[in-house]
Amino acid sequence: MNIPEAVTQLAQARMDARAAKDFALADKYRDELLHAGYEIVDVVGGYELREKKPYITLAFARDIRPIDLESEVTVGIIVDGFTDDALETVKTVKANSDCAVAIISIGDAGALFEQMDKRTYLISVAPGASWADCANVFLEKLSSKYVILMDPSTRFTGDAIAPVVAELEKGDYVAVGWRGGLVNLEDEWRSVDDKGVGEVDVLFSYFMAFNREAMTQVGGFNPRAIYYRNADIEFSLKIRQAGGKLLQMDLPLIQDRHHGYHDTDPEYRDAQSKKTFDRILDKYRGKSAILSPRR
Repeated sequence: MNIPEAVTQLAQARMDARAAKDFALADKYRDELLHAGYEIVDVVGGYELREKKPYITLAFARDIRPIDLESEVTVGIIVDGFTDDALETVKTVKANSDCAVAIISIGDAGALFEQMDKRTYLISVAPGASWADCANVFLEKLSSKYVILMDPSTRFTGDAIAPVVAELEKGDYVAVGWRGGLVNLEDEWRSVDDKGVGEVDVLFSYFMAFNREAMTQVGGFNPRAIYYRNADIEFSLKIRQAGGKLLQMDLPLIQDRHHGYHDTDPEYRDAQSKKTFDRILDKYRGKSAILSPRR
């Protein structure tokens, strides 16, 4: 990286100010470096200069500030690696709807910054961030009336927004989605059967649309769900226990390779999935009164 001499001089001036314990001056030089397009990182024995990213990176999802994209509907996507695939997904959303898009990237956001505009929000959080914490940002920090949690493996082939908003507007259902099912009672709640369109016990986070205010009252995803798998089942049953109804619909969507499952370390995937599912069985198994009618 060819760094201009003026930038190097600013960086050294900041180091000198810090050595003299003039931290106000050091902060002034840091801000000047940011305006020049560079971030300065303190390392042992000196500093490193890096080109400033076009998006903000935070240590924790909870540090994300309120997000107002001036849209009634916002699609929220959590991206954990495979950013090129996620970029294609975002493009299909924007090509088939006029909704807003909020993206939380766990780690480097890659080329996703190319999609940043007035209706697209992008922020990065440090690797290791909890999936549930990121999902709860969409429920707690977005100003939109309706929020759609969508997996980066899911892609639009048409307008999937209008049908779910129309259903949510009716008020019969607080959550509407694309894939879901009924808890299998015969195997003691250990699986979910896809019964097609209709009222369901569970919706999956491939595409889940919510009335945001209703979900805030429910309380959001369990923050102990570090990994996505089964977290949507746990949240669905939480909604039903609170008296909310869920609807599965046919929508113009397809699923590409689901990296979050197939390309995740299987030991980590299975261990985290089991933790969430054990919580589900401990808390909900046997409470058939919260389930939707069987079909």
